[in-house]
Amino acid sequence: MYRDRELLTVTDYECAAIQALSDADYGHYSGGADDEVTLGENTRAFNDYMIRSHCLRDVASLSTSTSFLTHSLSHPIGVAPTAFHGLAHEQGELATVRGARAASSLMISSSWATTSLEDMKKEAGENPMWMQLFVYTDRELTQSIVRRAEAAGYSALVLTVDYPARGNRLADKRNGFELPEHLKNANFVASGSEDAVKPVITPITWKDVRELVESTTLPVIVKGVLRADDALEALRCGVKGIIVSNHGGRQLDSAPASIHALREVVEAVHEGKHRLFRLSVEVPVWMDGGIRNGRDIFKALAMGATGVFVGRPVIWGLAAHGECGVAHVLNILKEELEQTMKLAGCPTIESIRAANDIVVHKTFYERR
Repeated sequence: MYRDRELLTVTDYECAAIQALSDADYGHYSGGADDEVTLGENTRAFNDYMIRSHCLRDVASLSTSTSFLTHSLSHPIGVAPTAFHGLAHEQGELATVRGARAASSLMISSSWATTSLEDMKKEAGENPMWMQLFVYTDRELTQSIVRRAEAAGYSALVLTVDYPARGNRLADKRNGFELPEHLKNANFVASGSEDAVKPVITPITWKDVRELVESTTLPVIVKGVLRADDALEALRCGVKGIIVSNHGGRQLDSAPASIHALREVVEAVHEGKHRLFRLSVEVPVWMDGGIRNGRDIFKALAMGATGVFVGRPVIWGLAAHGECGVAHVLNILKEELEQTMKLAGCPTIESIRAANDIVVHKTFYERR
């Protein structure tokens, strides 16, 4: 495993990535929308929650194993979809895929990538991958991505549902960010051509979600849910999973931090499963946004998340040290999670979820 005494945390990797990236590219990856209130809250909000550790628990044997849908995984840390990895490293998404594979992390591939979805899945081999999806004004183009993902061996579709319009990303405007000419939006390069078409993302409704569920052999997960009523509507549409997300603070500024929204969505899904829809299987809830250490992951799991996805930390690893950096960042997070589990007296992922009030809002102590 790659080691560097100066790269011990995700923050260390971000500092290294700043040195490796141009100002425009770093701004593209790191920036949020408008005043970046939500961007900052995503990370800061984890500090609103305290870990009430158990003492004298047997943590000699520790396991982070879990499952995401049909996949048995060695840990609950996945790679979130982020665009245009070719900006961060010459090998782009292929290096990210190899790093995720080395760390045994499930990866969600972005539709907006500098490597085709087929080449990414081929590089992943048996390591599981899901395919992120937008809906475009050209519905045939949308369906072509779905069919290609099915044929390539992706095991789920992740539909982004928080993009009725592009967020106001001031860093990109100030830096004049554009994709360099040597990089292409590879999933939209026409056969026999070197030029990529420019797909237009269209606003969608729950009708589009239902149509996607009915049109594919793959399970559909919706990404971008922050409210209980939207979570219940997702269940009505037949989705197989929900990712609580505010798009990394890049869409609506002043949206809640993902960790603040998580419990509301988890409770709604539980209510929907057992009382409203009487579903025979669990509908998992994941989250992304602001995760920078293993304690953050522990808190998300304790608040009901099946697992988490990380985006920017993976980009920092990729920019600093390619596939080795990606794997190292993911392993740092896993090791920090394991350390937190030991110190909190929780030897398994299941024991975190079963523990009573293991994670509480800091006002818990103000009331006592």
